[in-house]
Amino acid sequence: MAAKYNCPIIATPYTISVIKAIAKDKDITLRNELKVLKNNSKMKLSDSITIEFINMTHSIPDTALVVIHTPEGKVVYSNDFKLDNTPTLGKKPNYEQIKKTGKNNVKVLIIDSLYADMEGRTPSESEAKQKLEEVMLSQDSKGKAVIVTTFSSHIARLKAIVEIGKKMNRKILFLGRSLAKYVYAAEDMDLVNFSKDVEICRYTNQMKKALREVEKDRGKYLVVCTGHQGEPRAVLSRIAEARLNFKLIPEDIVIFSCTTIPSEMNYKNREILEKKLEARKVKIFKDIHASGHARNEEHRELIKMLNPENIIPSHAGKKKVECMVKLAEEMGYKKDESIHVAEDGMTFEFQ
Repeated sequence: MAAKYNCPIIATPYTISVIKAIAKDKDITLRNELKVLKNNSKMKLSDSITIEFINMTHSIPDTALVVIHTPEGKVVYSNDFKLDNTPTLGKKPNYEQIKKTGKNNVKVLIIDSLYADMEGRTPSESEAKQKLEEVMLSQDSKGKAVIVTTFSSHIARLKAIVEIGKKMNRKILFLGRSLAKYVYAAEDMDLVNFSKDVEICRYTNQMKKALREVEKDRGKYLVVCTGHQGEPRAVLSRIAEARLNFKLIPEDIVIFSCTTIPSEMNYKNREILEKKLEARKVKIFKDIHASGHARNEEHRELIKMLNPENIIPSHAGKKKVECMVKLAEEMGYKKDESIHVAEDGMTFEFQ
């Protein structure tokens, strides 16, 4: 897609590192120039347009609130976000700069609305770490395999899992190609140094070799792998089907440190995977997680800080978009006047 445009790709250092890792892994030659823009800094694109990244929190490092400065006013894209004041990796949102942005002519805010239907605030990542620690350390896992699956890009969660694994005095294995890509990208940026504590297995032959050792002494290892959405070709599904030189036995422990991304395919895949795990009589723990997406009180807070003239709800289906519309109306905005519900391909003009 990027090759269709004669323009650079501008992103935070971590995102650029991930792009390079994916391009190398898939043997893609990017014709676009890759430009790094650090959080809390600006880049001039033309005489009239400047782009700014403001530090924000989500479930991946280096998340940015994007501000496009134009002579007509500012366009703010919230990206995926939540207002996490106690993140376990990186800094909390740059509230000072967000408020400063909101003091002068924010023409439009494009806002993540995925959890606009949920009351309150999304729990902090520090709370997710606590929940994960409670589950992993409270179980009688002596002589049992412990397997955790989560988002490969969720470096903060992986950091927590490694720290807990060390408390369990288990050797830690990371299994999966996408897991390796994101981890190596994070290590390239000096965000983490998992390699000193973790054996990272990228390819099938490496995974089979590692799991043969787990089979010999399953109580010695903590396995972290891909497959949290039940993807048929991911590592956890292959483990459930005993396709990697390892068989699950009753009371082995499988922890899903994630939620199911809402889609018919994901729900179906997870149901199939869970039935396979249940047939093996393993202990399953689900939703040991805190989302990276804001709930409605955080939406209110961001809107108050930015004080935009117009709001475009984004990143959600129609029902959740309507929840964002309702929230904005409660704050004094009016649908079709200052709240604009977009359809694919729709263009808006603001004066």
